[in-house]
Amino acid sequence: MLKKRYALLAPLLDERRLRLYVGAEALALGYGGPTLVARATGVSRPTITAGCKELLAAGKRHPPQDASGRVRKPGGGRKRTSETDETLRTDLESLIEPVTRGDPESPLRWTSKSVRKLADELQRMGHQTSHRMVAALLHELDYSLQANRKTLEGSAHPDRDAQFEHIHQQVKAFQASDQPVISVDTKKKELVGNFKTQGRELRPKGEPERVRVHDFEIPELGKVAPYGVYDPTQNTGWVNVGTDHDTAAFAVASIRRWWHMMGQQAYPHAQRVLITADSGGSNGYRTRLWKTELQKLANEAGLEIAVCHLPPGTSKWNKIEHRLFAYISQNWRGKPLVSHQVIVNLIAATTTRTGLTVRCELDTNIYPKGIKITDKALNQVNIIRDQFHGEWNYTIKPNDS
Repeated sequence: MLKKRYALLAPLLDERRLRLYVGAEALALGYGGPTLVARATGVSRPTITAGCKELLAAGKRHPPQDASGRVRKPGGGRKRTSETDETLRTDLESLIEPVTRGDPESPLRWTSKSVRKLADELQRMGHQTSHRMVAALLHELDYSLQANRKTLEGSAHPDRDAQFEHIHQQVKAFQASDQPVISVDTKKKELVGNFKTQGRELRPKGEPERVRVHDFEIPELGKVAPYGVYDPTQNTGWVNVGTDHDTAAFAVASIRRWWHMMGQQAYPHAQRVLITADSGGSNGYRTRLWKTELQKLANEAGLEIAVCHLPPGTSKWNKIEHRLFAYISQNWRGKPLVSHQVIVNLIAATTTRTGLTVRCELDTNIYPKGIKITDKALNQVNIIRDQFHGEWNYTIKPNDS
């Protein structure tokens, strides 16, 4: 609104009235007003400050006196440096652009591009400028401070879309025959203790939750690895909070606990189960231990276990990420995870308006790393690979079938 008002009024005001107008806007805005007005209008801060002083001085006179005086003709006064220095803008852009294009010769290639450092570099190049002028020029050139954004997934597999369609069809087929479908993954490991967590929580003003300054692991508490199982048909979640390593044995143990705690009750006549999982991590398609542990589960439960892995680099499309894990993170935002019981309670209390319910338990079992699966053990896995990308899509049947 300020920018629009200035654009409408500026052509109708002489130099003094314009100075008083921007001064009035700055005074109305309060602290930081001159900076905000300068950015919106392009008028220099000294001019805005002078207008503020004139208005304040006039307000102290009793009665107010006519402070009219000499008024410059249109176009009078000292020109802006950016108008008299023809190469200032281009040199400023040259300091920024090569950095984004990877030019190793840029003087600021390996430093933070603050306005003060840019101003110092421009001065070394012979320009008469300041950090405030650099800030104003960057604003005019539509530059702003921006964080990194995760959008690049690496090279996409040529059959990525076809695999997603295959998974979709498999899920529909299992659901149509009243067979369980689950999406699985391990949530990011979390430090246990009074550490800072992302987000904010409502608390009395001036009384924030006090947490540790440094995120150094507390040996007696360590970290937890929450392994999640999400059932999109029932809109229910199961989280197994492990205190040891995130291995394939831990992943399958989590699925086993889901089956005994929730799955068996929800699907009493199930003969098969479909697991959709990422292509890497503890449930990766190349992990031998993952397949041998699934064979044990298939034998114990008497189930055919079908697995469909998401294509490489597409883990963010896994349903569990945005149907379960995202809401868990929202539920504990701003709350330090001070103990295992607090983590379990916060996860179990996660709900949504669409009816999501979550069960959670602590798993203190030991899951050693570095277990080697021999070719002989792998050959005992009763695995049937699909014709379409058998490395991603396969079914493990009980050994006695």
